[in-house]
Formats: sequence, structure tokens, C-alpha cells
Amino acid sequence: MKVRDTLLNVGLLAMTLLPIGCTKAPSPESPLSIKLYQSWELQPGDMIADRKVLGGLGDISIALDGNQVYAPFDGRTQLDNRRCLIFSSPDVPAYLFRLCGLKEPHLGEVSQGEAIGNGDLLLFAALRKQPNGTWAIVEPAKTILERMLKKTA
Repeated sequence: MKVRDTLLNVGLLAMTLLPIGCTKAPSPESPLSIKLYQSWELQPGDMIADRKVLGGLGDISIALDGNQVYAPFDGRTQLDNRRCLIFSSPDVPAYLFRLCGLKEPHLGEVSQGEAIGNGDLLLFAALRKQPNGTWAIVEPAKTILERMLKKTA
């Protein structure tokens, strides 16, 4: 509860977990389609002059150098319609995390501290659910990013 309270007090974690460049075969379930509160023309996964857009407004870029990314809480991972990984958890129900750039992402139910993917570059966005049902990108808490980059029990 302490981490959750900290996250909510800081007003962070608007998650649009859309992993870009995922190489794992698609999940048998339909990809998530997340309606953003903000409307930007360019989104991760879009193409410009035969080049893939890797990030957009609200994404935090982190050099992974082949290292793992871990589940910050018990939760679930799914691919979105742009092939980014979306992480959701009952521990932070008003938030989603979008992770783009992961190779071979782990899909389905995950436990806190379990590896959910690796890669060279992580593009991360936190989304917060709005009263009208859309999702707004918000600044993520450093504590959440630390939990995702260091294995915790």
C-alpha cells in the first residue's frame, strides 16, 4: 500500500503501455485499443518515410542495453494494437503502463519481480484513467521505473 499511496500522491502513472518493436508472435487474444485523452498525430508504431516512430509525447526513453524489465506489481501484460506491451495491476487500478521496444515480451499473468521482456531501448509511458473512460499520459514516478528496472521480490 505504501508504494501505491506514494504513486497516487505524486499524481503519476498514466499508462499507455504500447511496446514498440516486439518480436514475439501475437497473443491469441485481440490487441488492446486504448483511447487516449490527449490527441497527438504521431504515435509509437507509426511510419514516416519508411521509418518507425519509436516514441511520442509522454514517453520516457531508457537504455536497457539488453537487460530485463520486471513487473512492478502482480498483474497482467497484453499487447496493444501497435504491438507495445501494456501492464495492468489491481494494485494500481487507475493506471496502465505502456512499454515499447521490448523483445520477446512475456504475455499474460505475471508476478511482481518477474521478467516481462528485455531489449536495447525501452520507451515507457504511464497512463491514468480519466472520469470519461479515456486514458491520459502522466509523468511516471521514479519508484515505479526503479521497480521495473531492478528485480524486486
